[in-house]
Amino acid sequence: MNASDTSSVPPDRHVRAPATSASLLARMTGSDCVIRVRELNHFFGEGETRKQVLFHNTLEIQRGEIIIMTGPSGSGKTTLLTLIGTLRRVQEGSLQLLGQELNGIARQDMTALRKQIGFIFQAHNLFESLTAFQNVNMAAELVGIERAAARQRIEKLLTRLDLGHRIHYKPHSLSGGQRQRVAVARGLVHSPRVVLADEPTAALDRHTGREVVTLFQELARDEGCTIIMVTHDNRILDVADRIVNMVDGYIHSNVLVRESAAICEFLKGCPSFADLTPRSLSEVADTMQAVLYSPGTVIIKQGDVGRDFYLIRQGSVDVLQADGKAQRHVATLHEGQFFGEVALLEDRPRNATVIAKTETLCYTLGKDAFRDVLSRSHTFEEELRKVLFDRQ
Repeated sequence: MNASDTSSVPPDRHVRAPATSASLLARMTGSDCVIRVRELNHFFGEGETRKQVLFHNTLEIQRGEIIIMTGPSGSGKTTLLTLIGTLRRVQEGSLQLLGQELNGIARQDMTALRKQIGFIFQAHNLFESLTAFQNVNMAAELVGIERAAARQRIEKLLTRLDLGHRIHYKPHSLSGGQRQRVAVARGLVHSPRVVLADEPTAALDRHTGREVVTLFQELARDEGCTIIMVTHDNRILDVADRIVNMVDGYIHSNVLVRESAAICEFLKGCPSFADLTPRSLSEVADTMQAVLYSPGTVIIKQGDVGRDFYLIRQGSVDVLQADGKAQRHVATLHEGQFFGEVALLEDRPRNATVIAKTETLCYTLGKDAFRDVLSRSHTFEEELRKVLFDRQ
């Protein structure tokens, strides 16, 4: 621990995140939740042929986030995407989009919501009789963009996507990649609040694919647009705020990429984790649970059994030690500092009390997981040898 080792907290004094820290970070930073999924199930077919394809999925996505969804074919990625986009009816569970519940939503409300969504699909579905400009303009007309503003927006988008010289070409005169870029422009022309994209860069070369995702980044940063991409394109993973992996209809993992990287950097400052490789550190980060403590909460108490290791992500805590009948202040710990590891390493009671000074977000790692990480950790050379051996 940085200053002193310091276990139980009254259950009504803190909030534990169900899977990731996304909702707690959003709460602390004041981010807006744009999509909230709770216990979402979905089925295809009727009667004896009825088959469940989504199982008890829970997810929160904030304003301005870029989410990449991965997973094998048939894992439920596209089904979840179309449910979020109101292209399928919600059957079981809750799905809220832009503050509206989609389970049981009226048709007119659903139509209004769709005008705030940009759809980009791998099958671009352009009208063959219309030019690139006209195909994009149809989307602008559907949401009532004024003609002059629409023209300016369309020309800007198509030029940005390297189609300025083919604005008035029809689809039969465009390559597959060029058609896909027209579909991208069509999905973005009305400045949607949410963009849903299924393999948006699959037909694009490296340069144009990068231009598309750079455009997505600008929309997220400058306009607060929330973007969800289903993709197998590992060239664009670096733009993701979060990677959601689906397997057999379940959200298998939900990783805040930049947050995971920040946790790894903080963990490297702890001697217990200093020798771990990046792969091992990321495994530890994915295992840790987010816990939000209100000011004044006793996080751990001197003399109690040690059960968790703590890493402070946001906020601060005071460390106190009993000195006779009085307590003396030992230290104040802040973001990136940690506590609780000494009791776990030496299997002895806490030697200090830790109290949340402000609203504090901690990542915790249980005693068994903490010891397991240490027991199976390798030096870089050992892990490299294992990786090379596994390739044979």
